[in-house]
Amino acid sequence: MATETTVATEALKKFVETWGTMGSMWGINASTARVHALLIASDDPLSLDEIAKHLKISRGNASMCLKELRNWDVIRLTKQPGDRRDYYVSESDAWKMFFAIIRERKRREFDPLVNVVKETLDSLREGVGSNVQPRLKRMEELLNTLNQISTRLLANEKTAHSVLLLLTGFSNVEKE
Repeated sequence: MATETTVATEALKKFVETWGTMGSMWGINASTARVHALLIASDDPLSLDEIAKHLKISRGNASMCLKELRNWDVIRLTKQPGDRRDYYVSESDAWKMFFAIIRERKRREFDPLVNVVKETLDSLREGVGSNVQPRLKRMEELLNTLNQISTRLLANEKTAHSVLLLLTGFSNVEKE
């Protein structure tokens, strides 16, 4: 008969592995996603060595993953009294984590696309493909609209949270 600890341990392993698989599908390194999942599912801050040992990855790989996650602003470094090692914790607020990820994905993926479409339109001569310029112009208009919406939503997480809940039909928006 499985103990509660065994069941919880297996559930956490499944969560870490699933998060890693999903991360790789979203273009994020699987090890980085697994480190993130481990930190999400940890009650206490974890050191580099603890992370590497738990996930059975090298310290170098764990270090690179932690650096990437800090760049995404979804984890933070902490210190423990009397210990010189660095420890790491995940952002505890799921909405803040979501907005940090969306903000970074917009910066890395969406913003360059907006720029390329604009540069392409700017460099096309009149008369190049009778449908190409109007098609790219409509695409640019759509991307600019989406850019304005995302910029406004990402500027204020509390308002964006409320807007998203409103759009999904939830009326129980938390008042802080």
